[in-house]
Amino acid sequence: MSHQPHNHLDQWLHDEAAVTKRMEAGPGPGVATPEQIAGKTGLEVMQAILHGELPYAPIAKTLDYMIVSVDKGHAVVQGTPGRQHFNPMGTVHGGWFATLLDTAVGCAVHTLMPSGRGYTTAELSVNIVRALTLKVPRVRAEGRVIHCGRQLATADARLVGPDGTLYAHATTTCLVFDVHHKPPGGATE
Repeated sequence: MSHQPHNHLDQWLHDEAAVTKRMEAGPGPGVATPEQIAGKTGLEVMQAILHGELPYAPIAKTLDYMIVSVDKGHAVVQGTPGRQHFNPMGTVHGGWFATLLDTAVGCAVHTLMPSGRGYTTAELSVNIVRALTLKVPRVRAEGRVIHCGRQLATADARLVGPDGTLYAHATTTCLVFDVHHKPPGGATE
């Protein structure tokens, strides 16, 4: 019995259009101020970005990708491979793969941060298993947290095409820490 993989491209394009409409109606690309994120959990910040209430990362516009969904310990990032992402051999540069995967694992970890806690990537390991060309209209990096503790978080992600083809996978270790914002006047909270 032949088993055909289901192509999810139509749903992916629908999801992308809905998120794009909300995000572009908001502040657009930029960086949220400490006042905008004060008191919010990481999940609340990520949801506010998706709803166009907070700016989204400028690099997403530059590299033609976007966060399409987040949930506790989970994030999905969708990208459009283009000629502007090519290496000299005519395939998508490994840095583009790494950026989407790093965004997926980082956003997944971010969703588990309580208010006043932050993280940074300490290590990212990317394994590219298949080249990306213009024949692939979209890819999705789906990140999920494996462990989130007081000092370290680990997560993994897979980068797949709409037909389920695996193009790359990654793991990360993030350092988790308290975030101290300096209020006007310079004293630390």
